[in-house]
Amino acid sequence: MPYNHSNPSRRCYRMIGGVLVERTIKEVLPAVHRNKEGLEEVIARLNEALEKKKREIADFEGKYKIRIRKSDGEVKDDSGRKEGSAQGVLVGPAGANE
Repeated sequence: MPYNHSNPSRRCYRMIGGVLVERTIKEVLPAVHRNKEGLEEVIARLNEALEKKKREIADFEGKYKIRIRKSDGEVKDDSGRKEGSAQGVLVGPAGANE
């Protein structure tokens, strides 16, 4: 719900440096908008850095042929193979067939 700015002389409270101060909406609103814009810029920069790191990781995995194992034994790979599945010969206790 958007805020109604019809009364800029209305009193409000703002925390500044750990101290709650009483101001008017007219005094506080510009600072709140600047803080919001600053936070949006920080979020945008962090998202850009995240995407750059994702590309770096993908390039590193491709360069060194690294495949990440998932918790269920599957490998993050397009080949469709499962690693860690038990294939081979079952062997009983020693001397069981004698």
